[in-house]
Amino acid sequence: MAVPPSTRTDNPAGPLPVADDIMGLLRGVIDPELGSNIVELGMAKGVTISPDGDVVVTIALTTAGCPLRAQIQRDVRARIESFPGVTSLRLEWTELSSEEKTAAMAKARWNVREQAPDTAIPATTRVITVASGKGGVGKSSVTVNLAAALAAMGFTVGVLDADIWGFSVPRMLGVEGRLQGASDGERKIVPNLKPIGDGLLKVVSMGFLVDNESDALMWRGLMLNRAVQHFLEDVAWGDMDYLLIDMPPGTGDVQMGLARMLPRAEMIIVTTPAVSAQKVAIRAATMARKSYLRIAGVIENMSSFRCEHGVDHALFGVGGGEALARDAGVPLLGTIPIEASVAAGGDAGEPIALGEGPAAEAFRAIAERLVDEAVPPVAMAGCSARMLDAAVAALDELDAAVPPA
Repeated sequence: MAVPPSTRTDNPAGPLPVADDIMGLLRGVIDPELGSNIVELGMAKGVTISPDGDVVVTIALTTAGCPLRAQIQRDVRARIESFPGVTSLRLEWTELSSEEKTAAMAKARWNVREQAPDTAIPATTRVITVASGKGGVGKSSVTVNLAAALAAMGFTVGVLDADIWGFSVPRMLGVEGRLQGASDGERKIVPNLKPIGDGLLKVVSMGFLVDNESDALMWRGLMLNRAVQHFLEDVAWGDMDYLLIDMPPGTGDVQMGLARMLPRAEMIIVTTPAVSAQKVAIRAATMARKSYLRIAGVIENMSSFRCEHGVDHALFGVGGGEALARDAGVPLLGTIPIEASVAAGGDAGEPIALGEGPAAEAFRAIAERLVDEAVPPVAMAGCSARMLDAAVAALDELDAAVPPA
């Protein structure tokens, strides 16, 4: 029980603190792994203060053998032992329940989202990450063809190849050349450009930074995250309607880093009809939900093959996309049939979405749906920031029109 401030004069440390004082100090103790303070995370379980100024703090760790316990203990002691009125401090340790751990992780992820760093991606750009639970489902092919289809509709579309190890976007889009620095003296990288009709692609990939396409990048998590961070912060992206990000497969460091840096991003999950692919892909949906990202929908790739007799053959099974969309509670945006022209177009740098055939029509239909229904571009005209800018501009014009007294 908390003890109110005392008027005792025999406590050499001064008037007693109250529990709120101690909890306020504990808000400055950050769990090094979760990045939030231990009060917000529910780890500070209680405070008792004796009439003699002896303070007991109960702290619950995520696991009993948490290796960060010593650091948390040092931080707590440094803050509390020097506080006026405290004569001694004893720490009691316990462990969070499974429900409390889940709540703590959710709170930590929310705090990360709210404290996202600034990037060079304009606020008006709709950011769409293209993800999959496993490799080999055609995620990169979907990314480049959707980007090409959107550009053909007249949009300016950024394409970020975040699959640092397995970059393939440059070849699939037919874009070559080293990334260059800005000519205006700013320390920014300029994306490689590819005009498509009335639209434009702005492409950034690790493939533009290596000497040979066959070079192997043997990087670990921290370096991968740092590379993606550079692509978001140090590239002169300029105005864009959309930014499509080709994610690496799975739910690892890059995915979590992007969720932290771009909390407003939305995710499209690519799967095949195979049940095994669908069961793995649901993990990407789970990661998105835990990171507070909106899932725009599911695309089923390699859905079926139509032979020259007009008969469809389900080579990889049936229903994986529908099952994933149902389990995730999101729409099935479309299905892409198996066509040799899709792979041939990727190898030649000519996305099939710009050509003819059932696959091309399917990609264009999904792009139109993204624009019209699932993830329309952001309308900023009515937002408070834009209204304030307009008001300031109007006042500036008025000042210019009125002659000085």
